[in-house]
Amino acid sequence: QVQLVQSGGGLVQPGGSLRLSCEASGFIFKYYYMNWVRQAPGKGLEWVSSIYNDGGMAYYADSVKGRFTISRDNAKNTVYLQMNNLKPEDTAVYYCNAVRGPASYWGPGTQVTVSS
Repeated sequence: QVQLVQSGGGLVQPGGSLRLSCEASGFIFKYYYMNWVRQAPGKGLEWVSSIYNDGGMAYYADSVKGRFTISRDNAKNTVYLQMNNLKPEDTAVYYCNAVRGPASYWGPGTQVTVSS
């Protein structure tokens, strides 16, 4: 069955870094466009970043541009989100999302808390 297993969240001080991982199984990962989406406490979903299936193009929300980097390893069926210079406003549950046409799969989410 389809699974997206997330790891790498946690508590970090402002200015710190974290790397989120999302390992896929149950579908052909290399064909899927991958997104990271977050939800801050009491707020709606916010798109963070996307990467093409071949890793050739990546896009970022203005709020994270220059601080976050999305990447993927199709041999490992894994997408990553490297988050640097974290700010308290980055505190949220982060979800990975795989999309191909009408198919869309979501990870369970991982908590990122930025606080001193």
